[in-house]
Amino acid sequence: MNPHAIIKIQMIQGSRRCLWLGLLGSIPLVGLPFSLAALWLAGRVRKKEKLFWNAAKSYRIIGTSFAAFFAILWSAVIIFIIGNIIWFGWFAHD
Repeated sequence: MNPHAIIKIQMIQGSRRCLWLGLLGSIPLVGLPFSLAALWLAGRVRKKEKLFWNAAKSYRIIGTSFAAFFAILWSAVIIFIIGNIIWFGWFAHD
């Protein structure tokens, strides 16, 4: 098979995976690893896009947008929860 065709197929599959991982990132608190995986995968697909046209580029863009938003959101929620646990655990006045 043509090596260029294989790279294009991998790009399209990677873009679709990025979309699904980005959407799975919307799961409360558990979605953070999915969002980070989508962002990592988007970077790999983006490298290949510099060489070839990606028919599923919109999937990658939408997935990356969802992943970035939910990665920031869930990171902030986790930091808030852990911060409150530490704050009220150490400085609780009984």
